[in-house]
Amino acid sequence: MHYNAAMIETRLADSTAQDRHAEYLRALGDHVRNWRARRGMTRKQLAGHSGVSERYLAQVETGHGNVSIALLRQIAFAMGVPLVDLVREGPERPVELTLLEHRLARLAPDELSEAYRLIAGSAGARRERHGRIALIGLRGAGKTTLGRQLAKRLKIPFIRLDEVIEREAGIALGEIFSLWDQAGYRRLERKALERVIESHPKGVIETGGSLVSEPATYDLLLDSCFTAWIKASPEEHMDRVAAQGDHRPMAGNAEAMEDLRRILANRQSLYARADVAIDTSGAKPEDSLDALMKATAAK
Repeated sequence: MHYNAAMIETRLADSTAQDRHAEYLRALGDHVRNWRARRGMTRKQLAGHSGVSERYLAQVETGHGNVSIALLRQIAFAMGVPLVDLVREGPERPVELTLLEHRLARLAPDELSEAYRLIAGSAGARRERHGRIALIGLRGAGKTTLGRQLAKRLKIPFIRLDEVIEREAGIALGEIFSLWDQAGYRRLERKALERVIESHPKGVIETGGSLVSEPATYDLLLDSCFTAWIKASPEEHMDRVAAQGDHRPMAGNAEAMEDLRRILANRQSLYARADVAIDTSGAKPEDSLDALMKATAAK
């Protein structure tokens, strides 16, 4: 049988995905076993409390059981452990972090915002941000236009993070998503941001619209750059994307607009963590640039 390059890449991607899946199941089994030991429960006791057979529990704990979320929820409940602590990837968190999370969960929204500011501003918690300015927001808000003009005025480099990701991967963004999953793209995005921060003490960085949904990467951005949220109304977002020649969002306009509104609503609190917000709705590019210049000069 003849294999072309595309078929080989697909098989390699499938194999990598299977390896990651098996690795995750082993880590999940370790979490279950470690929590059971921490609770002082035998496998028989856990089976009795959870309604899951000992045999199946043994398969789960050794990484050979592709457990359903419903059964995993039963296991977590029987041990008195939050389900998220079982399914979490990576090593188990320090106890202090868990206690801090529980304490923060009891705070009111305004108290939580104040707690974040205190932690972010504490000694050693916030990196020197130097002359880096990062622009966040959805496509169509005006990040590229404003970013290029701001960099030109300040005489510093303009860096599009998506282009750095493509150079690091050696392929276009569309191919990255075809060959790898979302997690693979997020890893590339984090590495690209780290490289930009390391190599550019000064610069204007345009980020992808969804970067804010990856907590660790977004925190790195906030700690390392003065961050501006470039925003616009949903209608202007849609019109500007169409004006760029991409008419895909216009297919089924009512549904596309509803999706856009939902994305903006869900990311509102994330984008709002930026140092400043510049609303480009109905504004001339030069007026938006002046507002951004004024905001960065006051940082």
